[in-house]
Amino acid sequence: MSNTYTEMKNTTKEGNYAFNFWNYLRGKNPDYAVVEQARNTNSGGYMFPDITDDRYEKAIREKSVFRSVANVVSKFNGPSNVFAYDSTVTAEFVPEYGDIDVQDIADDFTRLTLHSNKLAAILRASSEFSGDASFDIEDYIVKALSQAFAEAEDKAFVSGTGEDEPTGILDDTAGAETGVTAESLTFDGITDLFFSVDKKYRKNGFWIMNDKTALALRKLKDENGTPLWNHTDDTIFGKPVHICNEMPDADDGEKPVAFGDFSYYWIVKRSPVFIRRLSELFALNNQIGYLGYEFLDGRLIRSDAIKVLKIETEEA
Repeated sequence: MSNTYTEMKNTTKEGNYAFNFWNYLRGKNPDYAVVEQARNTNSGGYMFPDITDDRYEKAIREKSVFRSVANVVSKFNGPSNVFAYDSTVTAEFVPEYGDIDVQDIADDFTRLTLHSNKLAAILRASSEFSGDASFDIEDYIVKALSQAFAEAEDKAFVSGTGEDEPTGILDDTAGAETGVTAESLTFDGITDLFFSVDKKYRKNGFWIMNDKTALALRKLKDENGTPLWNHTDDTIFGKPVHICNEMPDADDGEKPVAFGDFSYYWIVKRSPVFIRRLSELFALNNQIGYLGYEFLDGRLIRSDAIKVLKIETEEA
């Protein structure tokens, strides 16, 4: 019988597990009775030691735009649904002894159906380095895997279709609403996008765009010569700009700029990171492979919390 994620996680907190986990990755004859306690029996990978998982989570938050600003929750066990609180709470005065109109509180929650989308990456290292005790294999794996996963995740969180991957903010059906449609990037268009977002979402809002779009916006000025972009603190209308190069360019039909409260984008981790040693696959090249993978999903729970600017050029 396989262990639950909770049981495996408890195992990874033990120092004996970490010692044998790294011996396994180095090919140094680990005590398999120890590491098997945190093994995914379906795919053969082993869970990171607890301290390594902490390092990985910190690293990916630094490298991923969405991991640093979205609402990240873990749902390792249990059913494939999670309730996301997304209501707008209102208050009103009533007579001291009068009746209170109780609204249907079920409307306060959105039921999200979770998918276990598998994200995988293969790392390679020289067999000589892998077995050398002076080679910091933990540092190598944490840095390489967090970089690869951060790039792949952000791409899906921007433009994912929801089919075997998260649903991105630019999805036409389940993504952010279009706040403005314009032929090009203009001062007025960005202003309109800002005010198309409800003030309750503007309070904690920020901008997201790629480098090319940011460069164009840095040059925009109003009719009085006032720059759109505050070069002192890299803000637009007092709200910070985050660069995510997975966002598209300002081409016809694209949505190059998004603004709003990105805490309403939920990243749901369905499993921790697992890793497996591939001893034979790259042996001819005198290399060792490492297969890292995780299961996760992502979705915007309120489509009006983020608005996008869409480019549509007039037909000739």
